[in-house]
Amino acid sequence: MDTHTVANLMLHRLLESDEPSIRYKALTGILGCPPGSAEAKAAREDIRSSSRVERLLSERGPDGRIPLGPYSKWMGAHWVLAALADIGYPPGDAGLIPLREQVLEWLLGERHARSIKTIAGRVRRCASQEGNALYAMLSLGLADERAEELARRLRMWQWPDGGWNCDKKREAVHSSFWESLIPLRALGLHARLTGNEGSRAAARCAAEVFLKRGLFRRQQDGQVMREEFLQLHYPAYWRYDILAALRVMVEAGVIHDPRCGEALDLLEAKRLPDGGFAAEGKFYVTAASAKTSRSTVGWGDTKAGRMNEFITVEALSVLQAAGRLAVAA
Repeated sequence: MDTHTVANLMLHRLLESDEPSIRYKALTGILGCPPGSAEAKAAREDIRSSSRVERLLSERGPDGRIPLGPYSKWMGAHWVLAALADIGYPPGDAGLIPLREQVLEWLLGERHARSIKTIAGRVRRCASQEGNALYAMLSLGLADERAEELARRLRMWQWPDGGWNCDKKREAVHSSFWESLIPLRALGLHARLTGNEGSRAAARCAAEVFLKRGLFRRQQDGQVMREEFLQLHYPAYWRYDILAALRVMVEAGVIHDPRCGEALDLLEAKRLPDGGFAAEGKFYVTAASAKTSRSTVGWGDTKAGRMNEFITVEALSVLQAAGRLAVAA
């Protein structure tokens, strides 16, 4: 069977998925349907009432809050909002405001402010936290003036090379991939939605942190930074891999930069015979007894060599944006 036929069969399979977020992403990311089209809006609305969303929100108490620290992995309010934003949950749900307040009380509180250190002229900050919060608020239609404050802080904390890092060692002078990808994504969205030129410039500089390293290689010797970066996961949470990076490069409008080429080649090479992509690792557990990194939901098949819908729809969307996928409309 030729690659064109295989791609179309996989697209049909995704469009028939029981998971509405998969259908929504296939429509918008692979077929190119506008998010405002009737078909895309219907799929997106189905996300709201899906069993996955019900489980993600199942830990809320009567006050609408989750009785855990907002950053508790992966069930705290911070991570639940990030997950909802990533799967395309429709914006404007006032029922999520208590979760937003949990996150902002944490990030904008005095205790959090005391944890921010400036060492050797660089702010040492786990900026993925502010980045995730900003991205979720913007995506979920929950943004107010405090979203502007998060964006301002991210811009203010940006390192000279374009990214962010929480490493408190004085000799640390390079940005962290883990701490820079999510702020890049958030500031890019902030620029697109608000027209803020400061955020646009900051996002451009942050993209260079990744592009000049081919998304996964050290600058000084060209070696692979970490083998984990070459494995596919969903969700990536605050971690990093080439699929998460390529998705953000699409959003940043730089996926056609030649420096994305090798990462795209590696992604293409991972395609299964049925046209899908497998999970090559996972960062969560679903066991109720887990003390940390527990998720109330699983995120697709994680068995070796088996197609994972979440990874597949993300990978095919990236390849489509890069001009490397031919599917019938």
